[in-house]
Amino acid sequence: MVQITGLGMQYVTKKLFENVNLKLDKGKRYGLIGANGAGKSTFLKILSREIEPTSGEISFDPNARLGVLGQNQFAFEDFSIKDCVLYGNRRLYDAIKEKERLYNEGDFSDVVNERLGELEMICAEEDPTYEYDVQIEKILEDLGFQASIHNNLMQTLTSGDKFKVLLAQVLFPKPDILFLDEPTNNLDLKTIGYLEEQLKRHEGTLVVISHDRHFLNSICTHILDLDFKSVREFSGNYDDWYIASTLIAKQQEMERNKKLKEKEELESFIARFCANASKAKQATSRQKQLDKLDIQNLKVSSRRDPSIVFKANRSIGNEALTLENLSFSYGDLCVLKELNLTILPGDKIALIGRNGIGKTTFCELICENLKPASGSIKWGATIERGYFPQNTTEQVKGEETLYEWLRGFDKKKETSEIRNALGRMLFSGEEQEKSVYALSGGEKHRIMLSKLMLEGGNFLVLDEPTNHLDLEAIIALGEALYKYDGNVICISHDRELIGVYANRIIEFKENNEIIDFRGSYEEYLESQA
Repeated sequence: MVQITGLGMQYVTKKLFENVNLKLDKGKRYGLIGANGAGKSTFLKILSREIEPTSGEISFDPNARLGVLGQNQFAFEDFSIKDCVLYGNRRLYDAIKEKERLYNEGDFSDVVNERLGELEMICAEEDPTYEYDVQIEKILEDLGFQASIHNNLMQTLTSGDKFKVLLAQVLFPKPDILFLDEPTNNLDLKTIGYLEEQLKRHEGTLVVISHDRHFLNSICTHILDLDFKSVREFSGNYDDWYIASTLIAKQQEMERNKKLKEKEELESFIARFCANASKAKQATSRQKQLDKLDIQNLKVSSRRDPSIVFKANRSIGNEALTLENLSFSYGDLCVLKELNLTILPGDKIALIGRNGIGKTTFCELICENLKPASGSIKWGATIERGYFPQNTTEQVKGEETLYEWLRGFDKKKETSEIRNALGRMLFSGEEQEKSVYALSGGEKHRIMLSKLMLEGGNFLVLDEPTNHLDLEAIIALGEALYKYDGNVICISHDRELIGVYANRIIEFKENNEIIDFRGSYEEYLESQA
């Protein structure tokens, strides 16, 4: 359905990819993966015809309907929620709105009646069963929007809910070719599960970018790996790709090491004997061998694995955290009501629940950034907190270098410790001297993780730490939390991450109900089934 020929993209200072040749077939669901900055979103924007490539061509099946997930959550502020979804089929939307306008004007001249007939034909072509409104209502209700608010304006929704409506907008027309860039961002676990089921039924061509391993394993039939300035296709899901790519990487590393050793030996021989008349012929022969040795083709992967290690400065005593009758409201909206919880030493908690249910408020309360309406928060005497807030990208700011920014939190830290913490999160020597304000969202998350490592807290509170991180960083975070000796409370919608570290699940439900389950996430799901 999509033919890609000789595709390349290059900016003034960076080449993203070159000479990409692919055929994306009907019935296949492709996961597009790669390191942050490798060019995944750019590649998808080129496929979506949002930007022009430096070279190459893309051709589509002429009869195929294209669907692209919108990224501007504020593009439809004056639309009703229902109309925003209908806009996903622009031809049907325009026809319906023009019909409504003509009927409201009440002018039924021959010209108007003829136009109404034409519009009716368009509606019949786009919506043969005349059930578009029923379909839209069902999609919205499945995404958690009650029928009573479907005519409300988009501007009344939170940014997370606006994103869900954009998701409904691209799913509604059932496009033949579907391009989705990070569709699971800002979605709760229930909505991600719904999206998985919808995409597994997609009969056309799907290309999706995601850092959610569980999501990729669930929906993908193929993986497109953007690395080495090219795109390689693998059959299977993410786990299948990981096994195959690891084997290929080991083979390439062996080949690279072999050629580098051969290069070193040839250069050494030439240097020793090029001035020796009796060896000159051999030296010339070695030079020809060296010239033929194509080291340039041994490209280095753009993937780099961070090394996240959380070490607590001190052990936790007999008490960690106790909450008694904790309540909090935003005006008339009661978020927490008489909550009682005891967090014991060794608890590693996954805090889950739908968006807007109060998870972030809970973290802000226990970290004493908000004051409860009533009740008490009692930390153990030995507790040293580390907090990763949801709005990290807003908090990491300033004109200082990365090194200076971290130094500002603890003047007593050794220079080598700070440099090492930055290096673990893939900030090399030169990068450590760039200004904080120039960091991307993913880089701000990485420097916040550097800060947590430096602090050495024994109780980590993490609110959506995986946002903006690539798969390699998320895997490293999961391993770090698993090996960590302290306590953890972590809000995340990444099921693989939760499954790695959590030994206790707390779910916030409607009407201030709390489910407190001791066990793994898999055991929790079984208990709820």
